[in-house]
Amino acid sequence: MAQLQETYACSPATERGRGILLAGDAKTETIAYCSGRSVIFRRLDAPLDAWAYTEHAYPTTVARFSPNGEWVASADASGCVRVWGRNGDRALKAEFRPISGRVDDLRWSPDGMRIVVSGDGKGKSLVRAFMWDSGSTVGEFDGHSKRVLSCDFKPTRPFRIVTCGEDFLANYYEGPPFKFKHSIRDHTNFVNCIRYSPDGTKFITVSSDKKGLIYDGKTGDKIGELSSEGSHTGSIYAVSWSPDSKQVLTVSADKTAKVWDISEDGSGTLNRTLVCTGIGGVDDMLVGCLWQNDNLVTVSLGGTFNVFSASNPDKDPVSFAGHLKTASALALFPQSNPRTMLSTSYDGVILKWIQGVGYGGRLIRKNNTQIKCFVATEEELITSGYDNKVFRIPVNGDQCGDAESADVGGQPNALNIALQQPEFALVTTDSAIVLLNKSNVTSTTKVSYTITSSAVSPDGTEAIVGAQDGKLRIYSISGDTVTEEAVLEKHRGPITTIHYSPDVSMFCSADSNREAVAWDRATREVKVKNMLFHTARVNCLAWSPDSRFVATGSLDTCAIIYDVDKPAASRTTIKGAHLGGVHGISFADNDTLVTAGEDACIRVWKLTHQ
Repeated sequence: MAQLQETYACSPATERGRGILLAGDAKTETIAYCSGRSVIFRRLDAPLDAWAYTEHAYPTTVARFSPNGEWVASADASGCVRVWGRNGDRALKAEFRPISGRVDDLRWSPDGMRIVVSGDGKGKSLVRAFMWDSGSTVGEFDGHSKRVLSCDFKPTRPFRIVTCGEDFLANYYEGPPFKFKHSIRDHTNFVNCIRYSPDGTKFITVSSDKKGLIYDGKTGDKIGELSSEGSHTGSIYAVSWSPDSKQVLTVSADKTAKVWDISEDGSGTLNRTLVCTGIGGVDDMLVGCLWQNDNLVTVSLGGTFNVFSASNPDKDPVSFAGHLKTASALALFPQSNPRTMLSTSYDGVILKWIQGVGYGGRLIRKNNTQIKCFVATEEELITSGYDNKVFRIPVNGDQCGDAESADVGGQPNALNIALQQPEFALVTTDSAIVLLNKSNVTSTTKVSYTITSSAVSPDGTEAIVGAQDGKLRIYSISGDTVTEEAVLEKHRGPITTIHYSPDVSMFCSADSNREAVAWDRATREVKVKNMLFHTARVNCLAWSPDSRFVATGSLDTCAIIYDVDKPAASRTTIKGAHLGGVHGISFADNDTLVTAGEDACIRVWKLTHQ
């Protein structure tokens, strides 16, 4: 049996030059955002309390809590809107396709009866409002000619709807049934976000022309704007009102967030500028924000959250982040206290996690290249990307030193270090076995078959090489000499991953034809038969520290744990561990499994063995 213990959530999917949407439920301190095909929910006061809704077939774009907090409406890039229960089994209540293209924003009416969406599409189908239970249309929304980036409902009666978009316009609609009243033509660039104040007396628009304009909530007439003194120097992507409707929070491409005091007459004066911690460069541009209770939440293009206190400006912000792309590899350090781990994604991001705490920081490399293969000790990172180079990078705490690189003559498909002599590494490319001593190539052995994976024994005297033809070849290593000793045949597909057991009495291999095989190292005979319960390729595998269990992760979204002393049928299966597939897997201890996946999340599972 496996129980989810912790989730280290991904960051929102971001796009340069676009704002992103954060939703909030003030009653439970929960925020929601979109990443891939998932909608992520996490508690600001309990960072490990995170979960994902994964029922959309296309990349999600927006999610909103209903006014009573019991329902969620989420939308995706295909124009599909799903309304589902937030609690229990999260059952689907209704599904609609109100516009023909991507949904960019969605809002509930304050009575929870209607939903308005805006986005991209054909003809006039850029904005639509409908009854959430039946889907029946409640108005006509003329007035826009290009993508409508944002929309909002007036939170008090009489109801109004406002929209804005890429045609530089903001439009004002009266209803229900809603009909076009007038256009606002005060901006000179994309109008990125439009939001009503909680008391309904005003609404604000923010634009790529670096301005924020304030309007009367009942008439739509302009009454003021954010002061030019202390104003943003880059596009303003998002805005959020304070709960008392007296202030707004804005975020911009200039990498700052600003709090503005909004007077009764609609003028906005700068209260303070929030400086967000970041990683440098364009990734520090701020693209999303939310004012929820006492929390001022900002999100950067690189996926870093900063949470400030509204009531205590001198308090340092709480920062956290997650992966933006597929989390592809894990490295655990079980001897560290507290127990830490590293995870990587192919875009070159390396994040540190602390078990029981969550986000522990980001490792910044001077050569921030993509990562295909990754191995780590507490003192060193070894990485390779999509060129022919292997980098060895010293690590001191969270700081990475100057990297040394070696050209191995081909794109590496596996990196292996001999744990008992970590200066020794074995690297395989499609056509060669390469031995490294630190960053020096000491031997290159060409082969006549296509290599797909490899492993090296802890003492560095033996290597196992997996091939496209499904065969495993055992090599002895003596100095710089690599000698073939045996060929093992059992797999029916290309080998994807190989690992020695910690006690080195066994090894396990897996293939793209969904099978894993545990072998006895001394006899080279199959130890566990019929490990054939995945429905797609096996991407990764790991041994428990006591060498009793093997865990496999697959493209089929599942992780399976086998006991090597029992038949394969007595397995433990974690269904749906990661949307899109499991790409990294490791044991923290004999009873704790850590997985990483295409959904960019890291999950920690508590195992109960029979």
